[in-house]
Amino acid sequence: MSRAPRQPPRWYVISLRPSGEHAPLRRLAAQYGGGLIALSPWRLRTRDDADTRAALDRALAATRALATSPAAARALRELRPDWRASPTQRWYAVGAGTAAALAAAGIAQVRWPRRMDSEGLLDLPELQDLRGEDFALLSAPGGRGLIEPALRARGARVIRADVYERVAQAPSRAQAQRLCALEAPALLALSSGEALQRLLAQLPDAAGAALRRARVSAASPRLAELARGLGFADVAVADGPLPEQLLADGLRPTP
Repeated sequence: MSRAPRQPPRWYVISLRPSGEHAPLRRLAAQYGGGLIALSPWRLRTRDDADTRAALDRALAATRALATSPAAARALRELRPDWRASPTQRWYAVGAGTAAALAAAGIAQVRWPRRMDSEGLLDLPELQDLRGEDFALLSAPGGRGLIEPALRARGARVIRADVYERVAQAPSRAQAQRLCALEAPALLALSSGEALQRLLAQLPDAAGAALRRARVSAASPRLAELARGLGFADVAVADGPLPEQLLADGLRPTP
């Protein structure tokens, strides 16, 4: 008994998330007859060395602390699995995913903004005046470039601990060829400007041109403006960086 030929996806999501973190977008796209093209410009790695651990210990003594991503929260859990937050320490996250990762690390009380991006975080009322506050920033080199200078400008003494890093990886020739051969509509789920800039710098010209023909769903107005500046013509602003938000204004065919 022969099987019916498998139907190709009716549309595609292009994901720039780190290597190994595409599953949520892939599952959601599949519910609507879509496929996923993974174009990771990097993979994430916890920095496990004496200097990083010392910087983390200094940061964890601050009265306030921010994890900029789920990877930062996971690195905290890996590097200091037995550490517990003080009841008076206030923790923040850029979004719900990072808050959940902090909860898994034993930090249950976490504040995050309704608009889950750097601008939304910096709009929180309790982060407007930080004079005299020690403020820990758990992050990676590069990325979230708005947050640290804004905290310093508001009077915080920022104690930074880069607890993980992005290890660059270039797209393969097969991935570039797949972009050029796309015949179905494509939606670029954009939640990192640095990822998009790095990818475009690595792609051959023809693949870069093919990528720019995709519709962009940007997680913030700032990212939408960046995409337009990089040559994308069809750009929309999503309600946030979650998969369901990025795809809500995208190309969802009726099931």
